[in-house]
Amino acid sequence: MPAIKAFNKALSKKERSIMDKLRSPAAIQSFLDQIKYSAEEIYRSPLRVLRDGTGHCFDGALFAAAALRLAGRPPLVLEMLSNGRDDSHLLALYKTGGHWGAVAKSNCVGLRFREPVYRTLRELVLSYFEQYFNIYGEKTLRGYTMPLDLKSFDKLNWMTEDGTVDLISDRLDELRRFEIITKGMCSRLSPVDPRSFKAGLLGSRKAGLFKPPK
Repeated sequence: MPAIKAFNKALSKKERSIMDKLRSPAAIQSFLDQIKYSAEEIYRSPLRVLRDGTGHCFDGALFAAAALRLAGRPPLVLEMLSNGRDDSHLLALYKTGGHWGAVAKSNCVGLRFREPVYRTLRELVLSYFEQYFNIYGEKTLRGYTMPLDLKSFDKLNWMTEDGTVDLISDRLDELRRFEIITKGMCSRLSPVDPRSFKAGLLGSRKAGLFKPPK
């Protein structure tokens, strides 16, 4: 496992101590919740996320996948897809007792951790639907990709090399996609109510919010 070896070799004593504590999905989520949300249009490898203490949803999901792998789980990610008026969102997947859960870094409160209680990936993705909205209160989640196993990028040392992350993004664009609602359903969607909107953006970094045209 060259990617794991490269990652472990690169860790300082302090960094190794941090990673040794991230042995459960909940612990990994807690770490992601504590780091700064990145508004920069750059990708960070898991190692750089650890060192910079910052990352956006893509960076955070890759870090979570790496941490899950070090804890003995496969490094799986899934991309949730918007209607074009919002960002896509990346999840790190894990499975416990035959049910799916997720770990994620997000600028929005409701798009983070999910307990492993979902029988299918569709169920898991749908659990994000009401909380997936843009700055105009429009519900924007429309679909998701099949999972991507990041082991396929091991030869490129995806856990330590920033340049590999761009290739992961490109590969996600090629994966099979699944819609979760029909066009008719889309046309009947109501806006997010004000209380849910306010709660969902609690503590968000304005610079990191997607800004679609009005």
